Amino acid sequence: MQLDSTAAPVAGVSVDLRGIRRTFPGPVIALDGIDLYIAPGEFVAILGPSGCGKSTLLRIIAGLDKPDSGLIQSAGSTNRQAVGYVFQDAHLLPWRNALHNVALPLELSGVPRAERLEAATQAIRRVELADAISRYPAELSGGMRMRVSLARALVTSPSLLLLDEPFAALDEITRQQLDEHLHELWRERRMTVIFVTHSIMEATFLAERAVVLTRRPARVILDHRLDLPENRTAALRTEAQFSQQMRILFEALERGDGKLP
Repeated sequence: MQLDSTAAPVAGVSVDLRGIRRTFPGPVIALDGIDLYIAPGEFVAILGPSGCGKSTLLRIIAGLDKPDSGLIQSAGSTNRQAVGYVFQDAHLLPWRNALHNVALPLELSGVPRAERLEAATQAIRRVELADAISRYPAELSGGMRMRVSLARALVTSPSLLLLDEPFAALDEITRQQLDEHLHELWRERRMTVIFVTHSIMEATFLAERAVVLTRRPARVILDHRLDLPENRTAALRTEAQFSQQMRILFEALERGDGKLP
């Protein structure tokens, strides 16, 4: 994919979490004293054992859930449309084709029809699905549905993009292709990206920083800036430097899961 040098860059926002704690009935302490600062335009991956609270943390950042204690601040925009969210499931409306699924956030915000359809068309082109613009979800592969979901998140030009294991259910080849595509979109738009994943390889390939959480109650056990070039190509995955960075994350995950001292 060629980066669109004519597209106006999106200004990312900062996200500042201080002492975030979230408890569910039981009681179950999901998050316990999470401190994390993400600078405008950063790409941060969050890893941790299953059930440790990664998705809960993402929902709190999105404003879909509230912590029991702690403070969260975001600088740069207070517009709810400035936040895009991509879930593990594409959540497309089956009676709408790709174009009208992508246009939905703008429709709900009252954007005029012609304007929202033009914006949706551009978002679909950005994820390289122009030839499927009139297809319905049942006519799309899993990877194509996730591209539509990504386009829907991008259509409002968000300054904060949150992704909760969006490619986890896809085959490895498709997943790697979408990882490469997402990373190029980030380089083009420079929005702030927070990406939750179980995959060490995916986190290493995509992110500038990787934050590793412990098992529940989740705490930050590692906040690591990945020593890799910004331009990530498929060949990078085979290089020794890439393997070294993966090893750092793997060892932190083992410590966080209680398998290493």
